Amino acid sequence: MDETGLKEYNRRLWTWCFRVSLFTLFKIEPSRGSDVLLEVLGREFNGVLGCDYFSAYRKYMGDCSVQLQFCLAHLLRDVRFLTEHPDSRTRAYGQRVLAAMRELFEVIHQRDEYPAAAFQIALQNAGDELWAQAVYRVPASKEARNLAKRFEKHGEAYLRFITTPGVERTNNLAEQAIRFVVIDRQITQGPKGEGGRRWLECIWTTLATCAQQGRSAFAFIVEAVCAYFQGRPAPLLFPDTS
Repeated sequence: MDETGLKEYNRRLWTWCFRVSLFTLFKIEPSRGSDVLLEVLGREFNGVLGCDYFSAYRKYMGDCSVQLQFCLAHLLRDVRFLTEHPDSRTRAYGQRVLAAMRELFEVIHQRDEYPAAAFQIALQNAGDELWAQAVYRVPASKEARNLAKRFEKHGEAYLRFITTPGVERTNNLAEQAIRFVVIDRQITQGPKGEGGRRWLECIWTTLATCAQQGRSAFAFIVEAVCAYFQGRPAPLLFPDTS
């Protein structure tokens, strides 16, 4: 998941992006809060939600006991910031955590060189080392303490991909899916009302999903328009899971 700002005249809106393996869904809402997640995903979401560390996702996790995978790419940026901190102890702490992250990524990149069982052990060991470096021998600076508290409270959600096969360790796929929405926003200056918002949701969802599935968005839209005028059911964009 990811979200980005959107303006309608002087009104602040948010475009939410929900991406799964077979389709991408966009939703425009005035809220950037966890109420949007409740509306779309419900209280009993059974999957793993890949996202950044934004507070709405953490609230949704706490309120509904949902499993999250926090983005390691965002964490990497925060750790690199610590390595340039003016306090020498904080810099040293950041460098230790950064080294542990590099070790973890190195194991991931060398996956094909390991037997399956050995890879899992190496991955778990690298994850444990990252956790240890993040929560022990933490200097007194506010930034270092914040990172340590984050790991103490949500470290499992940063390393869930280790124990849950198929979970992405970043939310890069959602960030990539939302890029053309940002470009659209810059060119068109956003919607001009409720009808415009619903149109953007539909067309963005159609374009992203067709690209994801290797389908022609133009052909899908032509088929949908013809079906409407001929009184036939609309073609399916999302897979039928009934």
